[in-house]
Amino acid sequence: MRKVLKNQAVQTFAASILCILAGLLIGYIVLLFINPQGASESILNIIKNFFTWSRPQSQLKQFGNTLAKTMPLIMCSLSILFAYKVGLFNIGTAGQYVAGACASLYAALAWHWGWLPCMLLAMIAASLLGAITGILKAYCNVNEVISGIMLNWISLYTANTILSNVKETASPYTLYLNKENPASMLPTLGLDKLFNGNSNVTLAVPVAIVAAILVWVILSKTRFGYELKATGNNKNAAKYAGMAQNRNIILTLMISGALAGLGASLLYQTGYMRWECTQSSVPAMGFNGIAAAFLGGLHPIGAVFSSFFIQHITDGGQYVNTNFYSSQISDVISSVIIYLCGFVLFIKLTMNRVITRREDKKGAKQ
Repeated sequence: MRKVLKNQAVQTFAASILCILAGLLIGYIVLLFINPQGASESILNIIKNFFTWSRPQSQLKQFGNTLAKTMPLIMCSLSILFAYKVGLFNIGTAGQYVAGACASLYAALAWHWGWLPCMLLAMIAASLLGAITGILKAYCNVNEVISGIMLNWISLYTANTILSNVKETASPYTLYLNKENPASMLPTLGLDKLFNGNSNVTLAVPVAIVAAILVWVILSKTRFGYELKATGNNKNAAKYAGMAQNRNIILTLMISGALAGLGASLLYQTGYMRWECTQSSVPAMGFNGIAAAFLGGLHPIGAVFSSFFIQHITDGGQYVNTNFYSSQISDVISSVIIYLCGFVLFIKLTMNRVITRREDKKGAKQ
């Protein structure tokens, strides 16, 4: 049993489950304080999400909507995770996500490109933004957190300005992709039939899963990944070993940015959401990726499941009793879980200490 508990994967899973349960418990307590009458029903509805629908067809369709929004979250979590594994905290993922959304939508609506060129342009635009952060980090020693935060806001207002050229006249939202340029929308590959005709379920699903596997292979099984991690762990040692540390830093943030840009493409090219050209806050997707990455134990495959859970809880907020509570209560629960994610490593460390002490006591008795 102790050997099982010493396993890193088991410890990560146990720590993540504890964070989730604690977050749900705190959310339930908040509901009780607001109005105890509907607290139990509301917390169950948040957990059930699309299962609150009685008809299986409706459940499948709503499940498809949650799945469509999970794919970009997976990509943002992979973006955070990739950089973090190399010793960089790419908080600029949010801005890179915005750059990807701007590039893909403008190419689709203004230039009428097909879905693949739009997707590639989104990745290129986001990777170039990541390169700016990388260059500042590598050659000017500017902390990537500072430059990333500044670029987030620059990206947002630049995107608002550019996409104002392809928005509806009477509203702040961009034009409908399915009306202006259907060729720019991601193909469904027949997946929509599995979700009761929900056209929001597209090529994005296999692309996100394949991306997670590729990130795991690159970081764990390749020389390139080893060099990147070595550079992140000790820049001077990597330089002494003959590694191009500055190049590796820039490449890391470019790849991280490309992942975020791809995530934006996987959402906006489904037509499920449109860009609001008057928004004054950076989309939360990039920041939620931080939670998904840590909740998944900083493992690409774990990030897939944690991303789905966070999006599942977030979407479940629409099923609370609005007579008593705001639908944003699900955001409170997600925020608590995000906060508790910071204790995943602490929980794992505590578990190891407890196991070690018990083994020492057992060895002393023998």
